[in-house]
Amino acid sequence: MKLGALEAGGTKMVCAIGDENGKILKKESFPTLTPEETIPKLYDFFEKEGVEALGIGCFGPICLDKSSPEYGHITTTPKLAWQNYDMVGAFKGLGVPIGFDTDVNGSVLGEHTWGIGKGLHSVLYITIGTGVGVGIILDGKLVHGMMHPEGGHILLTRHEKDLEFPGNCPFHKNCFEGLCAGPAIEKRWGKKGAELQDQPFVWELEAYYIAQALVDYVCIASPQRIILGGGVSHQLQMLPLVREEFKKQMNGYIATKEMEDLDTYIVAQSLDDEQGIMGALKLGLDAM
Repeated sequence: MKLGALEAGGTKMVCAIGDENGKILKKESFPTLTPEETIPKLYDFFEKEGVEALGIGCFGPICLDKSSPEYGHITTTPKLAWQNYDMVGAFKGLGVPIGFDTDVNGSVLGEHTWGIGKGLHSVLYITIGTGVGVGIILDGKLVHGMMHPEGGHILLTRHEKDLEFPGNCPFHKNCFEGLCAGPAIEKRWGKKGAELQDQPFVWELEAYYIAQALVDYVCIASPQRIILGGGVSHQLQMLPLVREEFKKQMNGYIATKEMEDLDTYIVAQSLDDEQGIMGALKLGLDAM
């Protein structure tokens, strides 16, 4: 079976060919320019390969309501050239089934199908990089409501030593993304995270906010495992700090067998940063 997968990000578009077992056979990346510049290259890639189905994990917000005429569209993205763009419609000429969801839902789907979330009925995936995104699987299914989770914009309580920072979100002064994502780190400290590895308080502050968000997610979604991905999460010191801070902030309120060992409860992504494209393969497979 030949499946097409598109991980549509705000910086780059990753196209891949794979099979029903999640094996990636071919992959190519294209910069995210305007739709007019970008989409024809992606379409040509999949057309030449003769894919049997296509899965798209896309940056958002997007419309996932199949009863809406806006289904398959990117909606209120800050990338102005892509606002209200019909992403699914752009590939209908291929004549194959198309699965469509958020990029972070693609990531949690990849981990749940082939990675460290396999065999669990509830998994939460968080990417912390240029933005913060949250994908949730409950009862074995991706969570959709009015649209899709926007867990990067939950509001957090400020750290007592971080009261002056204005945040980096144009909508909220104290949301998870605006306080924690890579651009927030750079705005707060004047340097990128990679240049601040020897500054302990930078990562203690990150851990404080990430852990606070995880406590909120656990209290609401009750996942069996939390998976962290994205560039900020790749910092070697992050996971131990987050686990320690999470335990402190949870303060013993929720005690389950899953949370007895936080080393296996709050974990790093397991698919070598291929979870998004592998999840897109599963979206295509499920669309067939």
